[in-house]
Amino acid sequence: MRLLVTGASGLLGLNLAIQASTEHPVTGVVRSHRLSGAPFEVRQADLCASGEIEHLLDETRPDAIIHCAAMAILDECEAEPGRAWQVNAELPGLLGRAARTHGCQFVTLSTDGVFDGLGNDYRETDQPNPLSVYARSKLAGEKAAAEAYPDALIVRSNFYGWSLRGVRSLAEHFFYNLKDGRPVYGFADVVFCPLLVNDLAGLLLEMVEKQLTGLYHVFSRSGLSKYEFGMALARACDLDASLIKKISIEEAGLKAARSPHLEMCSARTTAALGRDLPGPVDGLAEFYRLYQEGYPERLLAMGGN
Repeated sequence: MRLLVTGASGLLGLNLAIQASTEHPVTGVVRSHRLSGAPFEVRQADLCASGEIEHLLDETRPDAIIHCAAMAILDECEAEPGRAWQVNAELPGLLGRAARTHGCQFVTLSTDGVFDGLGNDYRETDQPNPLSVYARSKLAGEKAAAEAYPDALIVRSNFYGWSLRGVRSLAEHFFYNLKDGRPVYGFADVVFCPLLVNDLAGLLLEMVEKQLTGLYHVFSRSGLSKYEFGMALARACDLDASLIKKISIEEAGLKAARSPHLEMCSARTTAALGRDLPGPVDGLAEFYRLYQEGYPERLLAMGGN
């Protein structure tokens, strides 16, 4: 199975492409961050440019496209709503249409942020109410993908792990601050259901192999606050948990609105795969093991640093 992975320099795209390349031919697409020494073919392309998607698919002829590219920093989306809409809302539809024309599977990633966080145990059938530019653009991207390709697989998730430059995930933020002895804040009033990105990558590949279609929630099987997540990470990585201070979301002064309580239900995914998904801290031991084995340094080297 030939895979095309967009956003191959991002947190999910890079880890997914590396993991998939052990069993499949993979082409990873990057826009501006060049990669060197990656264990997969790398193509540089601006997928929003006219004709670029068709040219790429004609050359690579994938059996499945896994679309991980996104404008994902919430405050940047607030500052550049036009760009956020182009990347997050319009591009999934363009890729879905092209995938349907070329007869290949199409997977696009979305977010728990499509909900306002005022409910609980959110399922795929619950009504979204996005609060930020990022969340609204991602929900529009879901709709664009489904309209362009009714058999698309649309996955909402939330994940952490090691990234190209070590600055893209909450886990890295906690880890590097604690490792250097710096105090760090954790939101006590923001609940989420995170997965280790490597676990999510494996789940996505399994869902592609099963040729699942439609909307799925792929989250840890229970939720916890971001403060609790930081405390669990400190314990798993043998770091000083006393450096983590509780803070409320209101005290942070962030530009983009955040949904406070995003406890998600992944029962549909569990039924489709025939097993439970990991718990919210189950991946932390593997996160630390990867650090001890030098995985973050290998990723950094791919970025040319």
